[in-house]
Amino acid sequence: MRILMVCLGNICRSPLAEGILKHKARQQGLDWFVDSAGTGAWHVGELPDPRSIDVARRFGIDITDQRARQIRPDDFERFDLIFAMDRQNLRHMGQMANRSEHRQKIRLLLDVLYPGQEQEVPDPYYGGPEGFEQVFRLVEAACDRILVEYGRF
Repeated sequence: MRILMVCLGNICRSPLAEGILKHKARQQGLDWFVDSAGTGAWHVGELPDPRSIDVARRFGIDITDQRARQIRPDDFERFDLIFAMDRQNLRHMGQMANRSEHRQKIRLLLDVLYPGQEQEVPDPYYGGPEGFEQVFRLVEAACDRILVEYGRF
């Protein structure tokens, strides 16, 4: 299974999602490839936001090996599932995906928890550490559900 997590800048939400799912898949002995990207290019090459690094570390996950990158057209070929953190990024990827089978791979991350409700992972960038912990907990619950739904592959 190859899964891509996508947010706007690839420094807050999607690095947490990548780190959490990698960690949990490894714990379950799954041979999954998990990556993350942003729809924007502002932070390409940068480490995740220090607040994302801190909250992940508090829960025993190291995400300091990650570097921000922008989503590329070939990602729609390379990945089985692509999870967007919010509707804006979902729309952007839908516009980028030029084939119906590519668009079928894309969904909101929180749809695994709240099907059809179009709930978004809030962007914690302009807030304090408590927002990053809230994002961690939401993303962790979604990753647990992904493992239940797709762990059999």
